[in-house]
Amino acid sequence: MTDDAYLFLLDDASARLGVTPAAVGELACMETPAVRAWLDAQGSTPTSPHLRLLPPEETAAVPEGAERLPVPLSEEELSRLRHQMTPEPLAQVEEELLAYRDSTDGRDGLIGRALAAGVAPHRIVELTGVDPATVTAAANS
Repeated sequence: MTDDAYLFLLDDASARLGVTPAAVGELACMETPAVRAWLDAQGSTPTSPHLRLLPPEETAAVPEGAERLPVPLSEEELSRLRHQMTPEPLAQVEEELLAYRDSTDGRDGLIGRALAAGVAPHRIVELTGVDPATVTAAANS
């Protein structure tokens, strides 16, 4: 397995392998001289329906003989790519997990601020639904 994602070209644009870079959204690698030169050498464009992208764990699926180029992706770009590759029912659950993660980012800091402001620990438990041990841990951090 490689740490890089792969851009590659498919002969058949209707094949259901990988995703088009455009479906993932803006990717920093698409603006690099290396990718631009590779696309020019292939006679392709960033919006070609033949151009596909696979995450590192899926690169073994790139067809033998397909023109390919390893590209580094940021964690956020890689997350978007993996999300685009997920079947719809799973993608909906992933969206919910991302929303949950976003809502819990900074949770301990918020609990600490609430305690410092004088909100009683039992009230924080009531308002947030978190375990009392979580409130205690946030108070001690």
